[in-house]
Parts: sequence; C-alpha cells; structure tokens
Amino acid sequence: MKRKLFAFDIDGTLLGTDKQALDSTREALQKLRRQGHLVTIATGRSRYMAQKVILDLEFSNYILCNGAAGFLGHEQYYQNLLDEEELLRFSSELEKQELGLAYVGLDDVKKTNSHRAEQVVTAMKSIDFHDLAFDEDFAKSADIYQALAFYDGSCEGKFDQQFSKFRFVRWHPESVDILPQGGSKAATIMNLADRVGISREDIITFGDGDNDREMLREAGIGVAMGNAESHVQKEAAMVTDTNDQDGIWKALKELNFV
Repeated sequence: MKRKLFAFDIDGTLLGTDKQALDSTREALQKLRRQGHLVTIATGRSRYMAQKVILDLEFSNYILCNGAAGFLGHEQYYQNLLDEEELLRFSSELEKQELGLAYVGLDDVKKTNSHRAEQVVTAMKSIDFHDLAFDEDFAKSADIYQALAFYDGSCEGKFDQQFSKFRFVRWHPESVDILPQGGSKAATIMNLADRVGISREDIITFGDGDNDREMLREAGIGVAMGNAESHVQKEAAMVTDTNDQDGIWKALKELNFV
C-alpha cells in the first residue's frame, strides 16, 4: 500500500466529548502505523496542552499551535513565531479595551492581563484545561507561537485590518486564536509532506473546527467529523460520524484502511 500522511485534530476529533479517545480510534491509529503510514496530530494546542494526548495515543509526530510548530519523531522541524512588535501593539490595544489575552509558548500558556476572567475560565475548561496563571513578562522568557484573545462575536473582525501580520481564528464562543499571517495547520502539513516525499493527493486529514477548514480543503481527502458545523463540513471531501460514534474508524473503514 502506498504510504499516506494522516493528520488528526484533537478536540472534537481524536477525543470524544468526555475528552477521552474511543477504543475504536486507538485501534485505528495502531493499524495505520502498522501499515507504515505517517500519522500526526494537527492541533491548536501547544505541546504543554497536548502532552497528555501525545503520550496516551503514542504520537511521535505532532503539529502544534495551529501549525506554528511541527515535530517529526519528537524533533522540531518547523517554527513560525508571532511577530514581536505586532504582538506588543496588539497587547496594548486589548489592554485599552479590557479584553483578555494569553500568550502560548511550546510548554506553557500565561495570561498577560486579568481581563475577562470568567470568559478565560469558560474557554479553557472546554478543552479540559485549568485556568491560566498570570505573567505579563512571559514573552521575555519564551518564544510565542500563538496567542489567545478572549472576546465574543461582538468583536469579530474588529482587529483584522489593524493587525495585518496576524490571522484571527475563532475556536470558542469566548476566544480567538491569534496566528501568524499565512500560518495554518494546512501549511505545516504540506511542509511535512514535502519533507518526507508524500504527495498532496496522499494526505488525509480529520477535523471538526474552524481552524481545520484549510487542512480539510487542501488535503487529498479531508474528512469532517459529524459533530462539525455545516460550514466546516462543506470544506471536506467526506463527512463521517461524530467523535462519540466511532467517526474516525468508520471513515477509515470506508476508505479501506481498517
């Protein structure tokens, strides 16, 4: 069988609503690996936030921070940091408007202000994560791969033109990912595929969120989970069952991989 590249989102895809992987998902991952395919995570989480999943599901390849970091065999091969000056300007603007902000390094996440505390807790709990510690000087001690801004849909699109070096991708009703312009899970997946000699037509991606739309659209086969919203499903070549109903296994069975 020709070697493929499989990329899986974590939340809403690899994990069910109880934040655990289904037995069928575990078996599917092992079968893909035994067949010799390259299997990677592609998540908005940092390494710190994804570490439990990486260890539990035995991943040695992982694309983190919405594509800002890439690891192959646990070795980092790709880095795309946020622009420092733009980040300082953005931080000042959110401070003026009393909107919450956190910086994401590979191995830690810190709030840089104390605004919108309830929204921060609500958003972070949705990915089974605790509230964030405060460190306004975090950027001085760590590379910043992405940021989390905490505001609702009433601010949608408000900062796009003012901060043109950033992309704004909503991941929760109360929070938006701040990414380098041009950066995405898809871009880093394509970088990985080129690195290991796998063609685009042999890339298969699984996801459910807005930050998965590019990788669903640009892969050879993009598989949207049944729990994805309709505008995400429209980007995919196929739609499977939900993350609680063996969606990954069923799609791979339909594609003759399990």
